[in-house]
Amino acid sequence: MHKFFKSIVVLAVFFLVIAPGGFTLAAPQGGPQEKAIVMEEVVVTATRDTEEVRKIPANVSVITAKDIEKSGATNVVEVLEKLESIQFRDYSGNSSQSVIDLRGFGGDNPFGKTLIMLDGRRLNRPDMSSINWLQIPLNNIERIEVVRGASSVLYGDAAIGGVINIITKKGEGKPRFDASVIAGSYGLHNERVGVAGSDDKWTYALNGENNFNSGYRDRSQFSSKGGGLNFGYNASELFNISLGLSFNKTDYQMPGYLTQAQMEQDRRQYQPATPALFSSAATSDEGSDKYTNANLGIKSILGSMGEIDINFLYGNKDLQTNMTSWSQFSNTKMDTYGITPKYILAKDIFGFNNKLVLGLDYYNEPYEKEFFSSLERTTKISWANLTRDSLGYYIRDAFSILKTLILNVGYRSEQASIKASNTDTVTTANSFTNQDRTYNAEAYEAGLTWLFGKKSKVFGKYSTVYRIPFLDEVVSYNGFGGTLFNNNLDKEKGVSTEVGTEIYPLDNLKIGLTVFRIDMEDEISWYATGTYTGYNKNQDKTRHDGVEVSLSYLWEKWARLYGNFTYHKATYENGPYNQKEMALVPNRMANAGVEIYLPYKLMLRPEVRYVGDAFLSQDYNNIAPDKLDAYTLYNVYLFYKPSFGKANFTAFLGVENLTDVKYSSFGSYNVPAYGTGAPSTYYPMPGIIYKGGLSFVF
Repeated sequence: MHKFFKSIVVLAVFFLVIAPGGFTLAAPQGGPQEKAIVMEEVVVTATRDTEEVRKIPANVSVITAKDIEKSGATNVVEVLEKLESIQFRDYSGNSSQSVIDLRGFGGDNPFGKTLIMLDGRRLNRPDMSSINWLQIPLNNIERIEVVRGASSVLYGDAAIGGVINIITKKGEGKPRFDASVIAGSYGLHNERVGVAGSDDKWTYALNGENNFNSGYRDRSQFSSKGGGLNFGYNASELFNISLGLSFNKTDYQMPGYLTQAQMEQDRRQYQPATPALFSSAATSDEGSDKYTNANLGIKSILGSMGEIDINFLYGNKDLQTNMTSWSQFSNTKMDTYGITPKYILAKDIFGFNNKLVLGLDYYNEPYEKEFFSSLERTTKISWANLTRDSLGYYIRDAFSILKTLILNVGYRSEQASIKASNTDTVTTANSFTNQDRTYNAEAYEAGLTWLFGKKSKVFGKYSTVYRIPFLDEVVSYNGFGGTLFNNNLDKEKGVSTEVGTEIYPLDNLKIGLTVFRIDMEDEISWYATGTYTGYNKNQDKTRHDGVEVSLSYLWEKWARLYGNFTYHKATYENGPYNQKEMALVPNRMANAGVEIYLPYKLMLRPEVRYVGDAFLSQDYNNIAPDKLDAYTLYNVYLFYKPSFGKANFTAFLGVENLTDVKYSSFGSYNVPAYGTGAPSTYYPMPGIIYKGGLSFVF
C-alpha cells in the first residue's frame, strides 16, 4: 500500500514537471476556456469537475453566499435544514453535534450515510460520530452544493444518501471587507469578520468567527471559535496552486436526556439521576473539540491532452470528553493524510461532447483513544491504537449521445484495511494486539439526462453503493467487553434507483420532482446482549423509498415563493422485523416560505417547517406506546438592506419557533436495552428564539 502511495506521488510530480514545458506548445482546447451558456449555478461535487446543474442526473441544490447572508443563520445546520429530504437531530440544541439524515437514513445508525466535504476534502472520519458543523465559519462560504443520491463511484465510502460540498471563498479584485454580528435568545452572540481579494497573480481570503450560546437547557452551553484562509497563485491560465487552511475549537456541555415525566416537570433541566436507566445526573458532562484542516491543490492544464488536479490533504481531530454520568473520561486524537489526484479529459468524439474523469483517493488515518479513571486524568486505565488505510480508484465518463441526451457511466474499486490493538489495565481480558481486517468494495453507476426547453431536464440513474464499517463498529475498546474485534462484520451495500425532472413552465417558475428507491443489505446496528454489553451486527435487508418535490416562483419586484415536500419510508424487508418501519425516519417533511419585497428596501420573510412523527430509537417492532411527535415551526424575519456607495448594509430581526412549540428531535424506547419498566427518553429542543443582526460589506 505504501509503495503504491509513493508511486502516485512520483507520478504526480512527474506530470507537474513536464506540464509547464508543454504550455507553449498546446493551448487549451478552443483557446481560452470556452464558456457554455450556463442556465443555472455551477456545481463541482457531482462530477468532481465543473458542470452545469441541469446536465447532472441528480436532484441538486446550490446555496450561495447571498442566500446564507439573508437566512439569519448562525451555522451550516440552520442553512441546510430547510432543504428537501434533509433533517437534523441533536442532543442538546448544540449544532456542532447535529446528526444529518438525508434520504431517510436517520435510523439508529445514521452516521456515514451522507458525505460532507470542504473544498472537495471529506470531513467524515472513520469513527462513528457526526462532523463538527461549527468548524466552517459561515462568512467563509462561497456556496454549498447538495447532490442527493448515490455517489459511491466518485466518492466511495459514505456517499449513499448524497454528497454535500462546502466551497470556501476565493479572492477576486480589490479587497472586500465584511463584518457582522448576530445576537439573540439564550445568550446567543455571533461575530464574523473577513477580507477577500486579489493582487496580480495572487488571490486571498481570510475570515474569523466567534459563536456563543448559553443554551436553552441547563448545562447546554457551547462556544466556538474558528477561522480560515485561502491563498492562490495563478502562474498562468494553465497552472495554479491553492492552499486552504481552517481551524476550530468548540467547547460544549451535554445536558443529557429526560423522561416524559421529567419534561413535564421542567423540560429545561439537565438529566437527573435515573436509576431505571442506570445513569447518574449529568452535572458535569462536557466536551472540547479541536479541528484542523489543510488542503494543498495543484491544477495543471495540458491543452488538448486534458487537465490534472492533485490535492494533498490533512485533517486533525482532537477531542476531550468528560461523561461523569457514565464515569467515562477520554481523549481522542485522529489524523487524516490523503492524496487525491485526478485526470480530466474533455474532448469531442465524432462531434459529440465527451468528458472523462479518472482518479485515485488514498487516505491514511491513525486513531488513538485513551480512557482515564477520573476527570483529573492522573491515571490512564486503557488505550487503543487503530489505523485505517484506504485506496480507491474510479473512472466516470459523460457522453452526449445527442446534444440534448447525456449518458453517464462509472466504476469504482476500493480497498480499506483496519488494524487495531487495545490495552485495558482494569479488565485484562479486554486487551488484544495486532488484529486486522481488510474490506473490498466496488460500485457501478449509469445515468441518463435529457435536456429540453431552455432550462429543463429529465433524468434517471442506477447505482450501487457501499459503506465500510467504522473503526468503533469493528473494534470494542470502551471497557464494556463483548466482541473485542468483530471479524464477522461486513460492509453495508445496496442498490439505488431514481428518476426525476426539473421543469420551468414559466421563466420564473421552477418545479422539481424526484422519486427514489434504495435497497440496502447488511446495514449495521448495535445488538445488546446485556445492559452494558453487546456488539454491532449486520441487519437484514432494508428499503428506503422516497419522493422529493420542490417549487420556486419569482414574482419580479414583488415576491419570491419557495417550498418543498419530502416523503420517506424506510422499512425492514425480511427477518424478525419484516415490513416494520425503521426508527427516527419521519414519513413526511415540508418547508415553505415567501420573501415579500416591501418599500424602503425592506424584505419580510415568513417561513414554516413541518416534520412528521417517527418511531423511537430501538423500537424495532414498532410497539412502543409513544412515538417521536410531529411538530410545526413558524419563523419570521424582517430585513433592511440599504446601500451607501460601494458599501452594503444589512439589518435583520427574526423570531424562530414563533408559537413556542415543545418538541424533541430524538427519542429512545429503552425497553430492548434495559428491560421492562425502563422509560422512554427524549432530548427537548429550544422554544421561541428572538434574534437580530447587522452586517457590512465594503
